[in-house]
This record gives sequence, structure tokens and C-alpha cells, in this order.
Amino acid sequence: MTSIPVFDGHNDFLFRVSSVSPDKREAMWLEGEGAHHLDLPRMKEANFAGGFFAIWVPSPDDGSGLDFETQMETLPYHLNLPPMLSQADAVLTAMTQAACLRQMERVSGGDFVIVESGKQIRPLIESGKIAAIMHMEGAEAIGPELDHLQLWYDMGLRSLGPVWSRPTLFGEGVPFAFPSSPDHGAGLTDLGKQLVAECDRLGILIDLSHLNEKGFEDVVALSSQPMMATHSNAHAITPSSRNLTDRQLKIMAETDGVVGLNYGCAFLRDDGRRDENVGFDPMMRHLDHLLSIMGEDRVALGSDFDGAVIPKAIGDVMGLYDLIQAMQAHGYGTELTAKIANGNWLNFLERAM
Repeated sequence: MTSIPVFDGHNDFLFRVSSVSPDKREAMWLEGEGAHHLDLPRMKEANFAGGFFAIWVPSPDDGSGLDFETQMETLPYHLNLPPMLSQADAVLTAMTQAACLRQMERVSGGDFVIVESGKQIRPLIESGKIAAIMHMEGAEAIGPELDHLQLWYDMGLRSLGPVWSRPTLFGEGVPFAFPSSPDHGAGLTDLGKQLVAECDRLGILIDLSHLNEKGFEDVVALSSQPMMATHSNAHAITPSSRNLTDRQLKIMAETDGVVGLNYGCAFLRDDGRRDENVGFDPMMRHLDHLLSIMGEDRVALGSDFDGAVIPKAIGDVMGLYDLIQAMQAHGYGTELTAKIANGNWLNFLERAM
């Protein structure tokens, strides 16, 4: 559909596909089932060129009968974070999702390739293949023995977010809160600081999305890498705790980092609601603001496909054509649109991964 390929900063398809029975996973990937945002046929048709595929472990049901979605319907909101998960609680689910990613590669007929270096990506895209980066959102499966990180690296892990909002052994995330700043809780723990050093040593990128403000500052101070936030928006436009302040964006720009625009309605709309009845205007407002601070070479896309309520105007991966058209109608020329759609991620990954 779209003539401009899209490289994506974040999706949660691995959680979706690992949630069905093993005998149904291959069909869900190769044929789709229509209820979610991604599958291989739609990705190929929509010119989805690749992205970060997140390993994410959900919190157990606390028995309250209330889920995040229900609690976020009443404004203002400040959701209590689930308790910390142990490595024992997380590792089986994480390993299952990593296995799903490998299965997706194995059965794709060569159309889907897990990459371990940024320099692999552009040639794959040019040959019409989809490039996947194994990412971990929340480091619970690493555990306190950081030599386990080496095992994950050997399995293909190249990107890691120390937290997904709930606390880990390594640091604290932001709650789901609106209106709210990202300034919640303490910085990285001593173990979290060791994790940053070990990621730098191995060459695993560190994702700042979901990390609280003090943890953000610690990573920037400790890491030698350029900074990335795979799926975060502008706090100045939508004052959600999940979005980045202008100060944080300026710091990221100084590291020659990159921010991927999150399509989640709660992080796009100025009223913080998850209502999908919204067009492309909020996305353009966020992009304009990110560009005004980060510059044209550091703003990208980070959909949160299969992990968030996204605008009805997009719907699923097939809506990428309309998103590209909206950017061009907004006044972004072909060159800038292509940078946001894929070029900025590819340039970043070629120098950082």
C-alpha cells in the first residue's frame, strides 16, 4: 500500500501470539485472525518494514475485577502499579515469547528476519523483507544474576527497557496517571546501575520509555549510548506521566537519540482519554512538538500495536498508508516523512546497535 516503508519502535504482538495455544500460533501469524493489529500478511501488504518486538510479562490478576482499561475511563486517574514480579514469575513467559519470535522467523519463508546488528536492517528492507529486533519491556526475566543477560544476548536480545511501569529490581516506572508528571519515585537501584553498565558492555540498547524521571536521568548519566524512547510522546501536548517533558527531550537530543511516537490514544489526546474516536490531528501535534525540540533527524514512530487503544483513523497496521498520507497532507515533504517513517530509526540503529 504505502510506498514509504515504516520501521516501528514498539509492538506487543509477542504477548498476543503467546496468549493462544501453541497449535494456533503459526496460523495466527501466517493467516491472521482479524482481532488484533498485526500479522505477517497485513504487515507485508502495509509495507511494515520491521521494528522492535517486545517481550512483555503481564502482572497476575489481583482478583479486584478492575483492569487498567476500566480505571483509566474516569479522569483524573492515578493507577496503583502492580507489585514487583520475581524472575521465577517472569522467566517462563518471557522465554515463551522469545520462542514465538523465533518460530515466526522460522515459518515465514524468509520474509521475516531477526536481526542482531543495525547494519543488517537496511539491506533486508531493500530486499522486501521484514527486520525484527528482539526487545524486552521490563527486565524481570533477567533477575539479580546479571550473567543471565549474557544468555539473553546470545538468544538475540538487543534492546531492553529496565521497567514496564511496575517496579523491578533495577528501578521504578511511571504509573498510568493523568494529568501527571513523570517525576515519581527514586532513581535506579545499585543493581540497575550495574545493568546499564552490562548493557553497554554487551551492546544492548536501553529503552527509556516507561522509566521514571530519576531513572531516566541515571541512565543518561551512566550510559555511553545514544538515548532512545521507543514509544513515548510529548508531555507538553498530553500531560500523561508516560510522556516525556521538554527537558527530557532536549537531553535526548543532546545524545543524538531518537523518540518513537506512540499511537496510544491516552498518550495522544489532550484530555488523556483512551477513546479511539480521534483522527490524525493529535498525532501531528505531537510530531510537530517533538520535531521542534528533537530536530528532523531524531523523531520516529513507535506504534504500540497490540498493546494500546489506537486511533480509529489507523485501526491496525493497514492504516499506515493513511498515516503517511496524513503526514504529507500536514505539510511534511517526502524527505521528512521518510525520515520519520523509517530513516531516523535506521540511522540510529546503524550507529548504535
